[in-house]
Amino acid sequence: MAQYAILLYATAPADADDLTPEQREAHQRHADELGDAMLTAFALQPSTTATSIRGDAVTDGPFVDAKEVVAGICVIEAPDLDAALEMARRNPITQLGGGVEVRPVASGFVRG
Repeated sequence: MAQYAILLYATAPADADDLTPEQREAHQRHADELGDAMLTAFALQPSTTATSIRGDAVTDGPFVDAKEVVAGICVIEAPDLDAALEMARRNPITQLGGGVEVRPVASGFVRG
């Protein structure tokens, strides 16, 4: 099966600590629905904690100044892009004013 990265976008600064208990429960239900298809998932610290590097310049903040920022990422296994899109479409962030981006994973590794 192919692997797909799902990038979760939310309104900046996208602080996971600001989620209500109901929102957290919705995300947990979605993770439970995905079951073994979800290989890994991470919520990111707020975009205000980001440090970006471009060339030799190091700056505080996310790489791009935007209204929405990457709030988290998960990697799933799916038989094809259509199945991956269906899984991603059900992510609660799409109902909370955010969105998702789905990309096939080209390669990777997990350090044990």
